[in-house]
Amino acid sequence: MVDEGTLKALEDKVAELKRLIQQDGLELSEELSLLERKLEELRREYFAKLSDWDRVKLARHERRPTGIELVEKVFDDFYELRGDRLLGDDQALRGGLAKLGGKPVVVLFHQKGRTLEEQRRYRFGMAGPAGYRKAARLMGIADRLRLPLISLVDTPGAYPGVEAESHNIAGTIARSIETMLSVRAPTVAVIVGEGGSGGAVAIACADRVLMLEYAIYSVISPEGAAAILWKDQKATPKAAEALGLSAPKLRALGVIDEVLPEPLGGAHTDPDATADTIREALMRHLDELFSLPLDELLALRYKRYRDVGSYREIETGSFLQDL
Repeated sequence: MVDEGTLKALEDKVAELKRLIQQDGLELSEELSLLERKLEELRREYFAKLSDWDRVKLARHERRPTGIELVEKVFDDFYELRGDRLLGDDQALRGGLAKLGGKPVVVLFHQKGRTLEEQRRYRFGMAGPAGYRKAARLMGIADRLRLPLISLVDTPGAYPGVEAESHNIAGTIARSIETMLSVRAPTVAVIVGEGGSGGAVAIACADRVLMLEYAIYSVISPEGAAAILWKDQKATPKAAEALGLSAPKLRALGVIDEVLPEPLGGAHTDPDATADTIREALMRHLDELFSLPLDELLALRYKRYRDVGSYREIETGSFLQDL
């Protein structure tokens, strides 16, 4: 059985061979071809039996395309707008104007960063109150200009620090949700990596919610759920399964509208193909949404979030026994 370590080791070997060929001009094409064929074989075996915890690790993969990388590949003429007009500019949650298929749109996206320095600066994509106030400001621009609003979601959650609490992070998330739900133009959200808690929902309350195949979307992280429910970090894989955070499960529940396929091995193996998939899906869904009268669009949005998901009633005692 193929494990994650074996797969990563072979990926690193392939990357090293490519570097040697490109930088040093070594003739290793035959060896590279053999390793690439072996890597594809192992990937097919590994990805045929993914657990939800495996999907969590893929959503967090260190080489997974970041928000700005996808924006630059999916959209044209991106022009960033900064600041919340009160505290400053939070670079963990960014946005601005862009073009999609030659038409103007407003774009929002989380930015985790690629290097360790960037990740610290952006708090791994965990935005604070200034970020969500900026998001609401850009949503207001989409509303006034009747421009479609598109968001790319990739965050473990909102920033949980003392400073964020002191500036009313919960209130700014609530205002962001309220504002997005009231935008008088089509809205589409794409979960491209992690969709964590209110930090994700704040810019994902859209008419259509799409997810990349190996992205995740959950009210809490598996680590957090394991700590609260099982009091044991070893239960993290079990928590991931119980949360139902994978794209196929969320599609079955009606929480999302479409699962977007990723290249074999995950989005990081072919960012260009991933961007092409996102672009095609966005244009297709926006065409459908623009065909609806505004009143009907808003009515359907209201109904969506009144009816989303499903639930069942259980006995409290039996639930605790199952845990």
